[in-house]
Amino acid sequence: MATTQSQVQPIEQGQDKGLKSGALGLISSTVIATASVAPAYSLAATLGLIVLAVAFKSPLIAAVAFVPMIFCSIGYNEMNKADPDCGTTFTWATRAFNPGWGWAGGWAIVAADILVMASLAQVAGQYVFELFNAKGIGGNPASGWVLLVGVIWIIAMTYICYRGIEVSANFQKALLSIEIVMLIVFSVTALVRVETGHHPAVSIHPSLSWLSPSGLTFSAFASGLILMVFLYWGWDTALSVNEETKDPSKIPGRAAILSTLVLLVTYVVVIFAAQSWAGIGAKGIGLTNPLHVGDVISILGASVFGTSWYGNVLSHLLILMVLSSAAASTQTTILPTARTTLSMAVYGALPKSFSKMHRKHLTPTVSTLVMGGISIVLYAGMNYMSGGNVIYDAVTACGVWIAFYYGLTGLSCVWYYRKTLTSSARNLWMRGIIPAAGWLILWVLGGFSMWQDWDFNTGNSYTKFTIPGLHWQVGGVFVIVLLSTLVGVIFWVYLRIVQPAYFRGQTLTRSTPTLVPDE
Repeated sequence: MATTQSQVQPIEQGQDKGLKSGALGLISSTVIATASVAPAYSLAATLGLIVLAVAFKSPLIAAVAFVPMIFCSIGYNEMNKADPDCGTTFTWATRAFNPGWGWAGGWAIVAADILVMASLAQVAGQYVFELFNAKGIGGNPASGWVLLVGVIWIIAMTYICYRGIEVSANFQKALLSIEIVMLIVFSVTALVRVETGHHPAVSIHPSLSWLSPSGLTFSAFASGLILMVFLYWGWDTALSVNEETKDPSKIPGRAAILSTLVLLVTYVVVIFAAQSWAGIGAKGIGLTNPLHVGDVISILGASVFGTSWYGNVLSHLLILMVLSSAAASTQTTILPTARTTLSMAVYGALPKSFSKMHRKHLTPTVSTLVMGGISIVLYAGMNYMSGGNVIYDAVTACGVWIAFYYGLTGLSCVWYYRKTLTSSARNLWMRGIIPAAGWLILWVLGGFSMWQDWDFNTGNSYTKFTIPGLHWQVGGVFVIVLLSTLVGVIFWVYLRIVQPAYFRGQTLTRSTPTLVPDE
């Protein structure tokens, strides 16, 4: 039976959802934001694809992609001041526009997080075997053994998230420390060996021309940029755990901005080192070799550190670093999704069961466990489709969803504060021009990427779907985005029918009380 307006009372955002408040400080929040991005895993899984798109210009792409990221992080920071809700884009777009836009933003977060879990589990599964020198198994991403370890990995990370935010944060500090130290050691070693002449024949001396846009087509630029967005993606986890920080209105936004700055420096240095050492060839250790284009770090580690006993130790530490990075990212992919669905359930945008909390650990139980379960099912399916190549397309598809909801947050910031933008120069820039620029850049990139991904022959997809009768070859990336959109639309229609209060604007509006009042 439909619920009437008089029967429904707006849910106060300040109402306790059951999360553990005051658990995280600035350092913990910044660690979670940076670890969520998982720079080592992201580089291992995506650097080869970026080099395929833009050749030597990958350091330029890393620097340029930072611009919309920092712009959107500023938009996140400003929106979090007004409404520090763990639903982030879902809540803010609902307040700024309407329930439809809010639900679309929430679904984009869920879709991106679930799609990336297959890649995370696969890399983790492969690197477990690489760590123990079982390269025959680890070198086959579609192996049943890799699948088994990947599934166990998801279960383990889901359990850690289930146990509590402080356990998760402390675990992240240890993993991120290993990751950053080993990335620095790898980069310095590679660059020093190139400069001193102790390098393979394919090595190239670093050049500032790699930061120049000359010779780069717009098509290649856009393709590389949407992939690079994936490398930066994840810092918004700091905002997803905002209700669990000591100062919800300030710390999460600052942590997000700090995280993007750390990532900029890390990516530019590591990409310069990797590209200089391995070159961009399609043979041997070249970054575009199809045999390891989706996993470049394990190949480069053995080459850079050599075969001596200490070189062997360092190369295995590098493998452990990517493994720990995948662990961190798996865990911090589950964290924001569980909290997004928690917030959606509290406001009636998802079934009420998603708002259930663990009495002792103060974590969203159903949201966390469902996220892990769906990820396992999707990973198992993707593992056997097209020899596991569909997982590479899922990573690119994530970029489209990321561009959508990051951009939507920037646009929500502009619209939410539209009446006060001219009250000061600071408001005009920080709440208007900068977030709007981030929104425009990301949506143009996402739209152009979808236009390219429609045609398999553009080379952006590893898999394809042939339309019966028309014989059109549609890229796998486009198909994945389309299918995940259709699933979202079907779920949206179903929820509008069975629990319409949220969709009628009865549970969450701009006037719903917030933790921090509007200025």
